Amino acid sequence: MLRIIAFLALLSSTAAFTPPTTSPVRTTSLSALAAWRDDALGAIPPVGYFDPLGLSNGKDDATMNLYREAELKHGRVAMAACLGWYVTAAGVHPAFNSQLSSDPLKAMKELPLVGWLQFVLGCGAIEWMAWQIKKRPGYKPGDILGAAEWVDDTDEGWVDYQTKELQNGRLAMLAISGIFVQDLFFGKYGDAVFGPFKG
Repeated sequence: MLRIIAFLALLSSTAAFTPPTTSPVRTTSLSALAAWRDDALGAIPPVGYFDPLGLSNGKDDATMNLYREAELKHGRVAMAACLGWYVTAAGVHPAFNSQLSSDPLKAMKELPLVGWLQFVLGCGAIEWMAWQIKKRPGYKPGDILGAAEWVDDTDEGWVDYQTKELQNGRLAMLAISGIFVQDLFFGKYGDAVFGPFKG
């Protein structure tokens, strides 16, 4: 069942590589969408503003901010997941006396209840903190550390940093999906990219 779900998720992600289609946009939010397209962080050449499924068509600023918040959060989680995957695959287990498997999917099954409880409570605490921070006046999507109070979007270095974070998060989301499917279907959880080239 898990393999079927993973296969369907992988199959649905291929739609991200289809060419954009033109569809009518409501005139009430055309200016808001144009502002997002003109100066959106993460829109880099040669693609520019990339929305092949038209998910931003007819959306207001609040919805687009919610989408950006979700993209940043998922990207950050995916970057941490990629790092955690390879640390685990290398055999590094700082908890539970290193008794867990080096295969992250098997380690997930072997994790005791107290480990899952710690994981869920930790994630819940971070989510609660993020919701409290979002109530601040002037909050920007994804800015849970309050960096927008120290530097504004006119600083070229800051804008470059934000674009790099978005691009790395997007890559990490694709990477962890591929890594997961690779382990699920083929049982290869370690270095499967360069492994065949090693003597």
